[in-house]
Amino acid sequence: MSTRLSPGDPAPDFVLAGTGGRHYTLAEERGEPVVLVFYPGDNTPVCTRQLVSYSADLPDFTELGARLLALSPQDVASHEAFAAQHDLGFPLLADTDKAVAEAYGVLGPLGFYRRSVFVIDAEGVVRYAHRAVAGMRFRTSDELVAAVRAAQVAGSAS
Repeated sequence: MSTRLSPGDPAPDFVLAGTGGRHYTLAEERGEPVVLVFYPGDNTPVCTRQLVSYSADLPDFTELGARLLALSPQDVASHEAFAAQHDLGFPLLADTDKAVAEAYGVLGPLGFYRRSVFVIDAEGVVRYAHRAVAGMRFRTSDELVAAVRAAQVAGSAS
């Protein structure tokens, strides 16, 4: 049974292979906010629009010191090709066994990824969580940047 993470919960750590020939962990990002983007698949129309838009707006995230990490169940080879084709400026991580999706509670019926986004503060606490039901739309960069700002305020108040 997957966990249903909510704002205020500690974010589960993970180690996943990703683009750039390395492994990524949430723990190594401690000290800065992280935007975790769970997307159903490489080279699908909505996912492509979503990740291309986030990549175009990457300066808005980096200005706040936020790290963007995108996860899906495809393997690293698929991610490398997808990232290169669309010149994505952030790592794509391979959750091939869907263990991270399970830990974050983003698996839908039949075990498919739900389009979901989490903002995690510098201390590793979930400050924003959105799970799409149908997955045909995605959260805008503006909404996520605002969530990062709010996470920074909430984290400094703790």
